[in-house]
Amino acid sequence: MNARWRWGLMLCIGLITCACAFAETDADTIPRYDGREPDMSKPVQVFILLGQSNMLGFGRTFGNSEGFLEYAVREKGLYPYLVDEEGNWVTRRDVRNVRVMNERQLANAWMTITRGNIGPEIGIGHHLGNAIDAPVLILKSCIGNRSLGWDLLPPGSEQFEFEGRVYPGYKESPESWRVGTEPNPIDWYAGKQYDSDVAAARRVLDNLEDYIPGATAYEVAGFFWWQGDKDMRNTAHSTRYEQNLVRLIRTLREEFDAPDARFVAATLGQTTMETGGNQGLIRDAKFALADPEKHPEFAGTYAVVYTHPLSKGGSSSGHYNRHAETYMNVGEAMGRAMVELLEDRDGGHAGAASVSAGRRPPRRISPENFATIQQHLRYTLAALSNAGNLREIPLQMHSTTANVWLKEAQDDGTMTFGVVGGDRTATVSWAGMSQGDQAVLAMLAAHLRPNDRNAQGMAGVYMELMRHTETAEEFFRKAGTARAQWEGLLQ
Repeated sequence: MNARWRWGLMLCIGLITCACAFAETDADTIPRYDGREPDMSKPVQVFILLGQSNMLGFGRTFGNSEGFLEYAVREKGLYPYLVDEEGNWVTRRDVRNVRVMNERQLANAWMTITRGNIGPEIGIGHHLGNAIDAPVLILKSCIGNRSLGWDLLPPGSEQFEFEGRVYPGYKESPESWRVGTEPNPIDWYAGKQYDSDVAAARRVLDNLEDYIPGATAYEVAGFFWWQGDKDMRNTAHSTRYEQNLVRLIRTLREEFDAPDARFVAATLGQTTMETGGNQGLIRDAKFALADPEKHPEFAGTYAVVYTHPLSKGGSSSGHYNRHAETYMNVGEAMGRAMVELLEDRDGGHAGAASVSAGRRPPRRISPENFATIQQHLRYTLAALSNAGNLREIPLQMHSTTANVWLKEAQDDGTMTFGVVGGDRTATVSWAGMSQGDQAVLAMLAAHLRPNDRNAQGMAGVYMELMRHTETAEEFFRKAGTARAQWEGLLQ
């Protein structure tokens, strides 16, 4: 078995508690905004979105054809949480959507759908708004065509040599020069865009009440990073991507006095797990930071989202053909990853500035009743496997090097997972499954058996145990007459 694949699978099976879900059902499990006002006694929870044109966003909104968000919502029934029961676009008064670019302010409004383009901030904002009681500020500060190895190079980065050329350290210029020659500076320096993006974000935070009226305090709780298109065109930058990303995270946490801030990165949509060359180097760099043995300082605070299964085609260079679903899918996955990281930080409990996974306290289950639902889940998955009903549905696993699917399940709980789009497999015993991973498999079973009330009820119990009480309510509702039976297992 490939070592990287083995590590990736065991990490997601053993360490991540419900940090994954299959992308095609995520929109169905995001609750619609309930109209509640945020708790203004708590510090604003700030999430800073950085990168280049991927993060900038080119998803089209209004139009009645494939690729437009309006078409996806009204004709395809996707992302139902974006509209209310009358079909009007929902406006969240607990999530502020702010976008700045260098000296320009481009957006400052409560989160909703307006004319123009969207990026991943919509999916991110709805996930965080549903999970956090405090006011949320989505603060995007970025511009297109910028590389981590040059434009966004963080402070403290040192110059290096690669294939006969010198590459600058922070605030040095030009982009490179031949070894043994003197540099000829230009009107740009390494890290200039980093400085500009950070300064723009700081201006917003220094004038917080102009963005969230009544707010007096804030906490930078997390960063989102979707970038790499320009770096992949430069082998020197690609080979340094891991080192530069490590420094970027450290520096951002220091810049914003946020040592515990979580960080979610995303791969480029066209990059598969088999892609080589510079794209492969950048992909591997992002996944490397999720390896707790290689980078223990980021354990439990960093996640990476593999976006290829979420993309609707095209590439980062072509802005994914401006397909709105790509930006929505990636945003949902990144938002979900951040919520899971925050829950790990706060132990799943709501606090002064923490995640609240549901609107009521979650119920518990006795060891005897938990054994009952585990047995039911094993039998359900085995039945699906024996009937040939398991399909290559990606299981989104944060902090793993592969997107996997459940290939085979046996009555004793032995599970065989395969790599999506590949031929590698790994077998895991039931004893090696965490409660969170069982919850993911319960959601898979409910998805594959949408009319099976027991499958829906079982998923509801698992979501309750993972403290996702709103999602649990959705599954219990689908369980219909079987609801009482499954809720009766809880106490």
